[in-house]
This record gives sequence, structure tokens and C-alpha cells, in this order.
Amino acid sequence: MEQTATTAGRADAYAKEAKARWGDTAAYAEYKQKTAGQSREALQAAGEGLTALLAGFGELKAQPASAPEAQAQVKALQDYITARFYTCTNEILAGLGQLYAAGGEFTDHIDRAGGQGTAAFAAEAIRLYCEA
Repeated sequence: MEQTATTAGRADAYAKEAKARWGDTAAYAEYKQKTAGQSREALQAAGEGLTALLAGFGELKAQPASAPEAQAQVKALQDYITARFYTCTNEILAGLGQLYAAGGEFTDHIDRAGGQGTAAFAAEAIRLYCEA
């Protein structure tokens, strides 16, 4: 029960930060439309799926970020975000990659999920993917 409360609290904090950063964007409007009417449990499950994808980068970080498996993980991440939240263009994805490695809660969350250095590895894999 405590884990669920912690996860719900983290989701609320991320939602507030997303609104503050991107509240005036078309992507945020799309996010609000796609998630309208979804239960808290459904939104939590979508967030947990996103965390699982990000944690998957931790299993790949012994390889180069340019490795086909890492690049496939970036594509899976982009597709997941697009299907559940908003259209994740390469431009948006590149910005997310920078955010993931910028320190703070996003970096900490990804590193907790996938191990130390996962956020930086994911960010580099995303950068390479978006430059290709």
C-alpha cells in the first residue's frame, strides 16, 4: 500500500512538472485529451510501463548506446509515449533525453529503476537515435 501511495505521489509530482514545463504546448493538450477519463489506476499502470521501458536501458548499458538493441529500445520508448500520452516526435524525444540526464528527480527515478548510469545511457541512446 505504501508503494502505491509513493508511486501515486511521484505521478502527481511529475504531472505538476509536466504542466509547468509544457502546459502551453500542443503535445500537452494531446496528453490531456488522451488521458481524460482514465482512472488513476490506468494512468499509474501507463507510468509503470514507461518506467519499465526506461529500466530496460539499464540492461543494455554495457553495450554502446548506438547498438541496435539500444536503438530499438529508444524506438519502443517513443512508440509507447505516442500510444499512451502524446505524439512523441524526434524533437520531443530529444528534449526528454536531455531531461533524463539533467539530474534531479527524473535522473534519480530512471537510475533507481535501471541502475546507476541508466539515465545517462538512455539520454545518449536517444541523442543518437534522434540524430540519425
